Amino acid sequence: MIDSYPLLRSWLFSLDPEQAHNLTMSNLDRAERWGLLRHLIDQPALDPRTLCGITFPNPVGLAAGLDKDGRHIDALGTLGFGFLEIGTVTPKPQPGNPKPRMFRLPQAQALINRMGFNNDGVDTCVKRVRNSAYWQNGGIVGLNIGKNASTPIEDAASDYVTAMEAVYEVASYITVNISSPNTQNLRALQGEDMLRSLLQSLHIAREALSDRFGVRKPLFLKIAPDLEQNDIKLIADLLVEFKIDAIIATNTTIARDAVQELEFGKEAGGLSGAPVRQVSTEVVRSLKEYLGDAIPIVGVGGIMTGKDAKEKLAAGASLVQIYSGLIYRGPKLISECAAALKGH
Repeated sequence: MIDSYPLLRSWLFSLDPEQAHNLTMSNLDRAERWGLLRHLIDQPALDPRTLCGITFPNPVGLAAGLDKDGRHIDALGTLGFGFLEIGTVTPKPQPGNPKPRMFRLPQAQALINRMGFNNDGVDTCVKRVRNSAYWQNGGIVGLNIGKNASTPIEDAASDYVTAMEAVYEVASYITVNISSPNTQNLRALQGEDMLRSLLQSLHIAREALSDRFGVRKPLFLKIAPDLEQNDIKLIADLLVEFKIDAIIATNTTIARDAVQELEFGKEAGGLSGAPVRQVSTEVVRSLKEYLGDAIPIVGVGGIMTGKDAKEKLAAGASLVQIYSGLIYRGPKLISECAAALKGH
């Protein structure tokens, strides 16, 4: 099939990034409703992987952040992903940070965003998941949860527990996001005392939810790439202690070494795309060294080609997720990564 995305991208990149995102997603939704999308997209071959009791049709997933509210589940599910991660969602709706809050750095194949967990609230998102044909037909939907910006960091655990309770029944798995740089002090939750307290609260809440619903939903933790080795080792130990099912490595970086001379390179927020590939892979490698086969790793960060996806698996990941690569490469990247990972 002819890849027309490069031509379309030239036009989209002439628009404001957030405007281009909204326009792209609304057109994808329209194409899906009209039954056109499945004929326009090359579907990856089945390549099932079983992880945390879930069988993923292929190992290439959508990272959180692209569909924060579950508005586009059916369209995204038609693109060939093995699974979708929706969010980050918070207990109460919030507008996020002031615009502009997303910037392209095309010379570096990168994005900087400081969206700030803008979402319609967890209850609205859960309704959208329930109403999606993708979920109703057994598609794998992870729900990524966070705290509201107005909640003091010392009360963060109550927000995460509230969000987990709200998503528990519909989520294939639940991701605890403690690594966005765009909510004040959020990354402090990666420190030993606060992380131990948070994981303890989530552990207790999940045990109660498991009893209530008769099913133990997998709990994933998403961490930042900007961690020292001691921090990574500490997190790995706590994952085992509190029986966290998987870890997602990594979120965006606050480092600017690779882009500081570029236009928008000094904007505040999280940097994603090609510049985060290497540091993300190194975190995956370190986690694998500390965890062995005890807890699986989902590799995300800077996957722009099938080769990049293979690199994550070689470092120790079992699944991968993409986001920024999709902006630069289009849907073709999904099938390219799936083909590269087949047999690995």
